[in-house]
Amino acid sequence: MKIFIATVFVDNQEKALDFYTNKLGFQKKADISAGDYRWLTVVSPDQPNGVQLLLEPNAHPATKPFQSALKADCIPFTQFEVEDLDKEFQRLKSLGVEFVVEPMDAGPVMIASFDDTCGNLIQIMQYKFKKQE
Repeated sequence: MKIFIATVFVDNQEKALDFYTNKLGFQKKADISAGDYRWLTVVSPDQPNGVQLLLEPNAHPATKPFQSALKADCIPFTQFEVEDLDKEFQRLKSLGVEFVVEPMDAGPVMIASFDDTCGNLIQIMQYKFKKQE
């Protein structure tokens, strides 16, 4: 068994697609009409056949309160690994990404968190040591 798709709930799929591709650098993988919404996924350009991130509409009544509660408590919805946190932080800042937690030490990792403009806080992290595969 392996992870195939992970979900991020978003308040606007088109805005999310723009942010996740043009700011974060993911590539669109699937874009299929599904009634009022779309089956819309993105992938890492380094792993085009890897795990897909589903940009899922937050249309279910439970998702908006859940997102709001996490955001109010400054809890990231998900985490992405980067090779060089400081470099990625500077790149994203230059693109206008709003960080709520600037790069900081968190034990074995360095972390930073930003607002994805679609209802979530997202954390990026970098291991401080070479991880074992």
